Amino acid sequence: MSLIGKAVLPFTADAYQNGKFIKVTEETFKGKWSIVCFYPADFTFVCPTELEDLQTQYPTLKQLGVEVYSVSTDTHFTHKAWHDTSEAIKKIEYIMIGDPAHVLSRNLEVLDETTGLANRGTFIIDPDGVVQAYEVNAGGIGRDASTLINKVKAAQYVRKHPDEVCPAKWKEGGETLKPSLDLVGKI
Repeated sequence: MSLIGKAVLPFTADAYQNGKFIKVTEETFKGKWSIVCFYPADFTFVCPTELEDLQTQYPTLKQLGVEVYSVSTDTHFTHKAWHDTSEAIKKIEYIMIGDPAHVLSRNLEVLDETTGLANRGTFIIDPDGVVQAYEVNAGGIGRDASTLINKVKAAQYVRKHPDEVCPAKWKEGGETLKPSLDLVGKI
């Protein structure tokens, strides 16, 4: 069953951001666009490369009105320890959610029940707290955060223009399509 069009289910989690512990709930995602990026575990191999890459895109995402959240099944204490000791993770300014009870990982269907770790899932959530896009990768396949920029811009465009759709490789300012009987079989 797809999560597209589904609201994020209720959860409460502890998180780490910029030297502070904070609480995050499903309500935190409302009122702005959100990217939620799950990864298997702190102090691993592919994960710090992904989170550092996501930090590189963070200023651009913020300009688009997007808040970023990384999530693993580690605790918020572990996130702080990793932030304090890893050169890559020290750069991170966005919120790092701890999900040791697996509530958010189960809600968004990325939990590997055998290992207790989250799969590499990336979610774009609209200001209503509803999933608009997601992608899940196998553990050995790292993600490229730069691909999120155009996906977010397309999601934002379609939200503002519900009678239009963005074709493949759409870029901001590019042509969109207005679905109609006249287009059937013409593309």
